[in-house]
Amino acid sequence: MLTPVTDAAGAPFWEYAARGELRVQACGDCGEPRFPPRPCCPHCQSFAAKWRPVSGQGRVWSYVVPHPPLLPEYAAQAPYNVVVVELADAPRIRLVGNVVSRAGAPLGSVDPGRLRIGARVHVVFGDGGLPQWVLA
Repeated sequence: MLTPVTDAAGAPFWEYAARGELRVQACGDCGEPRFPPRPCCPHCQSFAAKWRPVSGQGRVWSYVVPHPPLLPEYAAQAPYNVVVVELADAPRIRLVGNVVSRAGAPLGSVDPGRLRIGARVHVVFGDGGLPQWVLA
């Protein structure tokens, strides 16, 4: 299992995810959501921030299906998908993850032939709070 590397700006994302909540950082002044988390708003340059819950609904914006040869830790799980999901209620936010059959399912649990650009997905949380996606 991958363990996220956190910094002070991004740590709350993983804390919420460990509780089964998908939240994104938003500017405390102009309200613009931002990801990845960072100290300063790229729109108004404010240092005020808040963590806003999002629905967890989205669509596959892009995807790839890696095949061997890969890093040894992943070769046994290939082929599997890696998706970029555009959030429905924050369309400028795109999160990288995997589409799985259910929360905590292995990476290769969804036939890659089922994936399409624009496919509707919703978030589930795997082991350790890792956000994953299931087809809607």
